[in-house]
Amino acid sequence: MVSRVVAHDDFAQAPSPDGHAAQNKALIDAFSTPTLRAALTGHPAWLDVTRELLFDDVLLRLPADRVMLELPSGIGADPELLARLAKLHGKRYRFALDHVTQADESFAKLLPLADAVKLDPRGIAPALLPKFASVLKAAGKILVALAIDTPAEAERAHALGFDRFQGYYFAKPQGGGARRASAPRQALLGLLQLLASEPTVTQLEAELKLNPVLVMHLMRLANSGSFSLGRKVSTLREAINATGTNRITRWTQLLLYADGRKIALEDDPLLQLAAARARFMELAAARLPEAGPAEEDAAFLVGVFSFVDAVFGGPLDQTLEVLRLARPIRAAIARREGVLGRLLDVSEALERADWVAVDALCATLAPLDAGALAALAFEAAAWAGTAEHNAEAKGLERIED
Repeated sequence: MVSRVVAHDDFAQAPSPDGHAAQNKALIDAFSTPTLRAALTGHPAWLDVTRELLFDDVLLRLPADRVMLELPSGIGADPELLARLAKLHGKRYRFALDHVTQADESFAKLLPLADAVKLDPRGIAPALLPKFASVLKAAGKILVALAIDTPAEAERAHALGFDRFQGYYFAKPQGGGARRASAPRQALLGLLQLLASEPTVTQLEAELKLNPVLVMHLMRLANSGSFSLGRKVSTLREAINATGTNRITRWTQLLLYADGRKIALEDDPLLQLAAARARFMELAAARLPEAGPAEEDAAFLVGVFSFVDAVFGGPLDQTLEVLRLARPIRAAIARREGVLGRLLDVSEALERADWVAVDALCATLAPLDAGALAALAFEAAAWAGTAEHNAEAKGLERIED
């Protein structure tokens, strides 16, 4: 994703004779920016690399411990390439074999140099996949399953021993129709409905007192470095005043996506995606003519609630109605109407790196263009990662179902 964003942003046309070198430099320069480093939130960047980049010493500017270099399936395994990979491997660079569907001669030669293997289950015979995965796991390789688009596919891949899963399976509704909200999520929904009515501090205090767990989280959040009044917050009313209703609202909205698994919030893919999408839409709306705080807030809401069907299941319109969202927000999420709907479309196109769709949508979102949107996407990802990390450290903890 990183390399595709940089390439589209800086080199939309076909490369000139020196284009490969220029693209390589652009990728390395982009990786050194604070925004991109913040967007990675401490995780290694998995970068698509070409043969040209592998032989370009500009690659050595990348910190070996912060990247995983993905080798395309058709890169081959000639002696010159193997020697170069061995040299880079000696400098602690790590490689992933991408889109593997068969154990051919090139795969066998590259495998000893690879730390990870990305398998496409759709291209491997079902009878062969378990054995293939078992052999690679025994060899100590990180197994990545590609094209995992449903929770059922993720469960099957997990049962086969895969370590990581590439796809948006976590953002899709599970089968079985609408699900009754758990008690913690029901409390969050009640709090959101109250917040939408612009409550007084007294009303908000009374609602929060009905759920001691929420009170505990809010007290921790209020006493964090970000919101502290310079002294310890000791009462619920002080916590509300220190945090503010706007921050409490966003805290509550994002907490809906915490799914109860024992993983850190910054590693929760659905929470991370919802936060990044919401922030991206807010930033993009701010760049549009005649947009003000109300439009920016509406864009954030569209982004953050665009995944509610993954949490609650059932008809999307029904879930949006329960949340009592304004009609333009519901219309943007359910039917992609208006500017908010187009911003949601372009957000999804960016997430799947569909630059044709991004360019087409930019024609209706002037003055935004693909380069500006890519920069906003990085900024949003950095915000989401920082927000989630701070939340985990400063009190916005997971609420168990």
